[in-house]
Amino acid sequence: MISVGVDIIEVERIRLALARWQRRFSGRVYTKDEIENCNGDPSSLATRFAAKEAVMKVLGTGTHSIKWREIEILSNDSGKPFVKLYGNASTRLKELHMSEVAISISDTRDYAVATAIGT
Repeated sequence: MISVGVDIIEVERIRLALARWQRRFSGRVYTKDEIENCNGDPSSLATRFAAKEAVMKVLGTGTHSIKWREIEILSNDSGKPFVKLYGNASTRLKELHMSEVAISISDTRDYAVATAIGT
């Protein structure tokens, strides 16, 4: 089975959420490694947010309880993003008979977009 998810978000929405709710928002949505990987940059965090949404679409999370932090979007040394799944997200991937989720992310000054493909 192959499943595709796409998401786009305005960078300003994440910038405002970080300014308004700071640690409450970032602690609920992002892992420690994601925050460190992005150096607190709203644009980078927005791409991670869009990527998590895209992964949730791959997993079909409408009826499943998957938390934001169970999906982690990091980058390797060359900058290529990759997905790590934990808890219910990892379980759901196995239920769908998939072994991995590949991710592509991009951003401009105003928007962040992500595409996820589960195989």
